[in-house]
Amino acid sequence: MKITEVTTTELYYPDAQPTQDSTTPAPLSGRGQLFIHLHTDEGYEGLGVCQSSPGVRQVVEYGLRDVLVGRDPFATERLWEDMFWRVRGYGRKGVAFLAISGADVGLWDLKAKALGLPLYRLLGPYADSVPVYGSGGWTNFSEAELLDEMTGYVQDGIPRVKMKVGKDFGRSEREDIRRVEQVRRAVGDDVAVYVDANNGYYAKQAVYMAREFEHSQVGWFEEPVLADDIAGLAEVRRAVSVPVATGEHEYTKLGFKELIAGGGTDIVQPDVGRVGGVTEWMKVAHLAQSFNLPVAPHAVQLVHLHLACAVPNLKVVEYMNTSLETDAIWYTDFPKQQGGTWSPYPDRPGLGLELDPYAVEKWAV
Repeated sequence: MKITEVTTTELYYPDAQPTQDSTTPAPLSGRGQLFIHLHTDEGYEGLGVCQSSPGVRQVVEYGLRDVLVGRDPFATERLWEDMFWRVRGYGRKGVAFLAISGADVGLWDLKAKALGLPLYRLLGPYADSVPVYGSGGWTNFSEAELLDEMTGYVQDGIPRVKMKVGKDFGRSEREDIRRVEQVRRAVGDDVAVYVDANNGYYAKQAVYMAREFEHSQVGWFEEPVLADDIAGLAEVRRAVSVPVATGEHEYTKLGFKELIAGGGTDIVQPDVGRVGGVTEWMKVAHLAQSFNLPVAPHAVQLVHLHLACAVPNLKVVEYMNTSLETDAIWYTDFPKQQGGTWSPYPDRPGLGLELDPYAVEKWAV
C-alpha cells in the first residue's frame, strides 16, 4: 500500500462558546479544526486531526506532502524522522510540529483502518475504558456559569472537574481563591478538583497560591508558571504538597526529557496534537513511566481516548464541553463518557471518526 495524495480540510465554527484563560488577553470566540486526509492506492484513507493555527495547513501542503506521497504508511518511524528533518530549519517546535503531529495521527488512523482494528487495539490495549475529568471553568465565566458547569459534570456522573485560575495574568488572586472555594463547596468533598493556571503566575506567587488552594483540597496545580520555566516549575513542585501537572506546551520526547529530568512535573501532560503525534506521544508516556510518573493528556480528547487505553500509567483523560460542542458539529458520531469512564467504539477501525459532509460543506475555510 502506498500513499497517493495528501489533502486538507479546515473547518471553522464562528458561534462556538467564547473562552478565556489566565494568559489570553480577551475571550476567544469561534473554533476551528484542521483535518489531514492521507489517500492510498488501496482505497483506505487516514484522517489526521490537527490544530488549525495560522501556517499549519501550509506546512502540511508545502512542507510535508512530498515526504509522504509515494511512501508506505506502515513505516511510521521512518516517516516521522523524515518529517522531523524536513522542518529542521524552521520548526523544531510550534507550527511545524502541529503539522507533523496531525500527519502522524493520520498515519496511525490509516494503519488501523487497513488492519480493521480500532486504534487502541493496534497500539496494544491496557484497558478498554478510562477515567475522565470534566474540564472548563474558564476565567471569563461568571461565578454562576462556573458553578453551573462544574456541578453539571458531577450530575453527569463525572467525579473529577478542572477549572481555570490565574485570572488576568495572575493579578486577581483573591478572586481565584474565592472561585476555587466556591467550586469545592458546590461539588462536595468527594469530587476531585483540579486547577489550571495556564502559565499565569510567577514561581513565588504560585507557591503562595498553591498553599491557599490546599485548603480546598485541589488534586493538581496545572501550568503554575511559564511552560519554559522548568526551574520555576521545580521550585513550585518542591515547595508545595499539591502535585504539579504540566506538558501541554512541550514538544517531542527531547522536551519531555528536559522537563522530567529537571524535576518540573509530577503529572505529565503530552498533547498528541503538539508533541509529534501518536508516535511521539507513546514514547513520552513510556518515558514518564520510567520515572514512575502518571500521564494525563491535554485536549484532543477523541484521539487521546485511544492512546489512554494503551498505557499502564494513565491518570485520567480530559473531557471538555468546548470540544464536545464542535466535535458534535465536525463528526457524524463519536463515543460519550458514561458515569465518569469512557470507551472507544470497539468495532470501528482507526479513530472511528467520520467527518459530517454537511459540516464540510457549511463550515469549510
